[in-house]
Amino acid sequence: MFKKVLIAEDADFMSSGIKVALENMQIPNVEYAQYCDEAFLKLKKAWLEKEPFDLLVSDLSFKDNIHEQRLESGEALIAEAKKLQPTLKTVVFSVEDKPYRIQQLCNELEVNAYVWKSNHGQRELKKAVQSVFNGEFFITPQLAHALRDKEAFEVTDYDVFLLKHLAEGLDQKEISEALKESDIKPSSISSVEKRLKLLKENFNANNPTQLIAITKDFGLI
Repeated sequence: MFKKVLIAEDADFMSSGIKVALENMQIPNVEYAQYCDEAFLKLKKAWLEKEPFDLLVSDLSFKDNIHEQRLESGEALIAEAKKLQPTLKTVVFSVEDKPYRIQQLCNELEVNAYVWKSNHGQRELKKAVQSVFNGEFFITPQLAHALRDKEAFEVTDYDVFLLKHLAEGLDQKEISEALKESDIKPSSISSVEKRLKLLKENFNANNPTQLIAITKDFGLI
């Protein structure tokens, strides 16, 4: 089993769901950080002292920070941690269930496990840690569809074009004209309407304004 694990979660450590899940797993050294910057400093210190952590278990959302943080999310922490220590194993433990975010974490940041905080989250987290230790990838079964090729949603350059122009205040007819001017196809108004509808569904957005806000948070525009 892993010898040295770092938990990054903004909950109180004594009531941490991650702490509860990792109890009795025979991990001799478990450390905790409430903020991403604090977690990264612990990772860096351990790395420099040549006593690196084997595993990082992190939430994605860190709220109510008293002090301004350089790293404000679990994604940012994991990305920096991977740069510092490419061999570090990483497990996400989060309430987030949007397919796009799961794909981003698993495909781009290459996390080793994605566990959904649900009624069975703590039990699944234990399974995830064991799976990662065994060299296997783990994802909560209810979220596995997000990574299936036939169901996975990929944001394309075409989508980014639509989103950027939508954010600039253009309506569907004007976006259609912009596509034609840039010689990008499909450029019909109906094609624009259908794709924007699909984007709203994938990002769980109720309207264009919400879609723009969400995709800005993802750094797409």
